[in-house]
Amino acid sequence: MQFEVGTIIEGTVTGITKFGAFVDIGDGKTGMVHISEVSSTYVENIADFLKIGQNVKVKVMSIGEDGKISLSIKRTAPPPPKNNYKRPVAAPDRPTGGEWVARRNDNMSFEDMMNRFKQTSDDKFSDLKRKNPGDSRRSSKRQKI
Repeated sequence: MQFEVGTIIEGTVTGITKFGAFVDIGDGKTGMVHISEVSSTYVENIADFLKIGQNVKVKVMSIGEDGKISLSIKRTAPPPPKNNYKRPVAAPDRPTGGEWVARRNDNMSFEDMMNRFKQTSDDKFSDLKRKNPGDSRRSSKRQKI
């Protein structure tokens, strides 16, 4: 049987090491599945996923010039579902934790939005000055030498 990159075939696990598993793919050929190609989840111990003598479906990833065959088990399975998590947008009456969130329902001009931003920024800066008066760069407590 001729093996080509991308071919999916059945094989039998013949050996397990800490870095991968060896799979007999027929015609006296053996390929290796690297630990990162065993599962789409994190694999700490291959023995938790594979056993010697187990039949597995593998995909031929590469065939080296020296005849070494690289295989993958995880690429034969359908891809895991994508995480469709969408970041929540803060309500207009709640602070956003320092992030700017566009409010599409405001019918303000650009100048009005800039003025509101400047006013908010000035208010926050003055609050910081009141809370930490000694941290100012122009502190009167500094002595001139």
